[in-house]
Amino acid sequence: MKLRCVVIDDEPLAVELLESYVRKTPFLELTGSYGSGSSACEALREDPVDLIFCDIQMPGISGMELSRMLPPATRIVFTTAFSRYAVEGFRVNAVDYLLKPVSYTEFLAAAEKALAWFELRARADAAASSVGEPGTSEAPGAAATAKTAAPGVPESLFVKTEYRLQQIELDRILYIEGLKDYVKIHVEGEAHPVVSLMSLKTLEEQLPAERFIRVHRSYIVQPSKIRTIERNRIVFGKEYIPVSENYRQAFFDFLAAHALFL
Repeated sequence: MKLRCVVIDDEPLAVELLESYVRKTPFLELTGSYGSGSSACEALREDPVDLIFCDIQMPGISGMELSRMLPPATRIVFTTAFSRYAVEGFRVNAVDYLLKPVSYTEFLAAAEKALAWFELRARADAAASSVGEPGTSEAPGAAATAKTAAPGVPESLFVKTEYRLQQIELDRILYIEGLKDYVKIHVEGEAHPVVSLMSLKTLEEQLPAERFIRVHRSYIVQPSKIRTIERNRIVFGKEYIPVSENYRQAFFDFLAAHALFL
């Protein structure tokens, strides 16, 4: 998959730097660069793109204002010298927020996040298009819990993914990531997560509360699989799952009730 993108910044040196980063990233295609939100807005009406790398503080239309004018299918990565905009940036559902000076490593990580979002959406769209095929009666993303011999005790979950129902053993789930109307179920021993078209809240209601707990508006974890917690982040291999303020007390209360602390 190739993402069409533009760079928007009122600082010429910042534009040059981001342009060079885009050119060295194989899955990005630069379609234009703009020195203001106003000029970019006009061009993007005529020729929409997938991804925008945009400064926040600009004369005329700011990056934050521009982000609210974009179609839902266009994603944005903010670049700015001011960390105070971080919270507001995530409120408008930015893919990422990069502080200047931006290194290529940080830029690439943000671009890969955007690529993952578009790949996820493409897979979910493909799954949705299969609805109505002969023999398919499940709604896209519908999850059904498989029961064990003991009534009411679930051992696995059936999830609609792509063109099939896939059974996932609950004991193998590490964590679940929510992204708008999609979820990514990260399974122990699997290189890639299982992707399904459903909300995180819908899936949360299907999971046994004594085994899974929400730690962030975008994450559910299985505490029995946790090996390390570092600075309010849960570590799964190379992945760090944040424990947000709203869920922190409930999470540590859960741990206190199910584990021995020394």
